[in-house]
Amino acid sequence: MLKSLNRTHLRSSYGLATLVLLAVFFIAVNLFSNIVFRSAQADLTQNRLFTLSQGTENVLAKIDEPITLKFFYSESLATDFPQIRTYANRVRDLLQEIRARSHGKVILQVIDPEPFSEQEDLAMSLGLKGARTTEGEVIYFGLVGTNLVDGIEAVPFFSSARQQYLEYDVTRLIQNLSRPKKPVLGIVTNLPMDTGAGGLMEAMRGNSQPFMIYQELQNRFEINFLEQKFVKVPSKVDVLLIAHPRQLDESTLYAIDQFVMRGGRVMAFVDPHSEVSLTAGPGGQPVQGYTEASNLEPLLTTWGVEFDPKHVVGDRDLAMRVQTGLDARRQTSDYVLWMTVPKSNLDQDDIVTANVDHLNFATAGALLPAKGASTKFTPLIWSTEDSELYDLDYVKSGPTPDDLLSRFKADNQRHVIAARISGPLKSAFTTTPPPPTGVSEKSQTSDAADKPDEYVGATKSDANIIVVADSDIFDDRFWVQIQSDGADRVAQPFADNAKFVLSAIDNLMGSDDLISLRARERADRPFVVVDNLRREADRQFLAEQERLKAKISETERRLAALQTEGPNGAVEQSSDPHAQEEIAQFRAELLQSRKALRDVERNLRRNIDRLATEVRFVNVALMPVLVAALALVLAVIRHRRRKARAAKGV
Repeated sequence: MLKSLNRTHLRSSYGLATLVLLAVFFIAVNLFSNIVFRSAQADLTQNRLFTLSQGTENVLAKIDEPITLKFFYSESLATDFPQIRTYANRVRDLLQEIRARSHGKVILQVIDPEPFSEQEDLAMSLGLKGARTTEGEVIYFGLVGTNLVDGIEAVPFFSSARQQYLEYDVTRLIQNLSRPKKPVLGIVTNLPMDTGAGGLMEAMRGNSQPFMIYQELQNRFEINFLEQKFVKVPSKVDVLLIAHPRQLDESTLYAIDQFVMRGGRVMAFVDPHSEVSLTAGPGGQPVQGYTEASNLEPLLTTWGVEFDPKHVVGDRDLAMRVQTGLDARRQTSDYVLWMTVPKSNLDQDDIVTANVDHLNFATAGALLPAKGASTKFTPLIWSTEDSELYDLDYVKSGPTPDDLLSRFKADNQRHVIAARISGPLKSAFTTTPPPPTGVSEKSQTSDAADKPDEYVGATKSDANIIVVADSDIFDDRFWVQIQSDGADRVAQPFADNAKFVLSAIDNLMGSDDLISLRARERADRPFVVVDNLRREADRQFLAEQERLKAKISETERRLAALQTEGPNGAVEQSSDPHAQEEIAQFRAELLQSRKALRDVERNLRRNIDRLATEVRFVNVALMPVLVAALALVLAVIRHRRRKARAAKGV
């Protein structure tokens, strides 16, 4: 009996010791893993949301002096706000990953600014903006970065509307702090970029609404506006942005030409019909001095580009869906003059467009390589072959979307909307032009800043120019939804217009590190199948509608010919029996044609509704059915195994 008790006690001791050893081993493995595998990770998300882009790695590798990041997050107050709490965890994970990859060059401080604390006073003094709760408390959720000098950059509040730009915003903040000064972007434009549709008068009243792309440019570069009449591009300008200027005089064209001859980089936007210029301001009229069309001749031809300012590209496959309200049965239509250009129509080998998902354009023009040019013409953005060139005068007459579709005839050509121009260039001028009208030669030579550059006939190295045949890419309504947060405006992009412009200028500046960081993932995805079904249904509807309308009109005409008007204005039928029979037949045809037209209109959405039903079935019913079927199969297999074991036992 005693031996049995001892054996039982010994087994219990062994079991307890085993549990203790397993616990010690578990803790040791965890400590070892935390130390050795701290930087190890496996990102299984579809868009690799938690993996730093190569551009961020490059920016971190170029940091010379330490940068301090102060992440202000009111964690104790955000417990009742799951959306903020989830996003804050993602921001913190990104910042910790950046710190780990910076090799000690990035110092991270996480601060929870409790109400009425010194940390809250610090957050307010650094310009962070808090979100007030219904209880009157303020949640801070922002980032402040500082360098060893006096540089300071901030994200006042991490808005969920910019989640897809999170890595870009943080990396841009770090890059701005890691270099002594921002690169200089010169701008020549007749668009109200810095004031919005209201122009200078509204800006003077405090109602300025700058284009969101311009605000992004301000965050990234030092902006130097050049008047549209100058004789020299300032030497501090790194890249020149020419966006839909009015007609430039010879001296200004010469200044741009010589800027390129000396190695300057240019991004130019020309347009046969600029809708953003025609946008009405608060007074109901466009900005005073607006220009409907723009061109850069003779520079474009010299650069190796042909641009036809009399035609506008229309694309049936890329047509943007717009609200019409012209027909109670059809509230939307394809507008072929407004295009949504997908990734498949962008050059995936060029770093500027490789990370762009889709772009929106309006009444864009077409570019062609000039014959005999010394430069290389590389298309960046193009239409599909289901496109044609509309005459500008017809476009300005205001045709409806259905009118454009009904007379659409594809020319089976891909029309280039944007292109990169590279290679050796010769000047468009043979000598320095005379001074502008009204400016004396003495005043031109009195100041070196106002003196034209000495003539250079050719580039010493290959030029690098990007030309876009559209200016509506800057228009907020084509690429972004703007949410107001008090005095601030938050941009929620639904197209990559800003991404393309900023990427192109970054590339021309010689900095490619931020190009891959514009958007890590998209919150919205286009319903490609639904859009294609709707577009095909519209085509069938319009074709059938035109045929039936023509038949109805012809029947009504023939019916009217068989009827006569009586003395009192009443319509009388012919007394001829054959005529009466023909009238009855025409009326029957008329009723049948009108019924067929109603059937076409009724069936317009049939395929779309059927697809919606199928998707709803897959989302709601298919998964439970599959789980139930799997459970049934497993039950049958288990039952058969039990029967087999029972049979063997017998």
